[in-house]
Amino acid sequence: MPEHPAPRCVHYVGFRDDRYWNAYRIFGGPRFIHRRWDRRARRDIGPGDVVIFATGDEHQPIVEYNGNDVDEGGA
Repeated sequence: MPEHPAPRCVHYVGFRDDRYWNAYRIFGGPRFIHRRWDRRARRDIGPGDVVIFATGDEHQPIVEYNGNDVDEGGA
């Protein structure tokens, strides 16, 4: 049986102001909101996922301490 790829998730990283709503209008709502670019955010991002940064990109330094994240997918 062929493997089905996992559905892509949209991750927002570092949004704290009105830029969130601008990104929401363009990319749709996120599945995960990572308040900081930390080890947890990097671990949660899977192949094929879309990552939207409020500022910078994936090459910025990761912060020393993990922040709390928001899972918008529900249970």
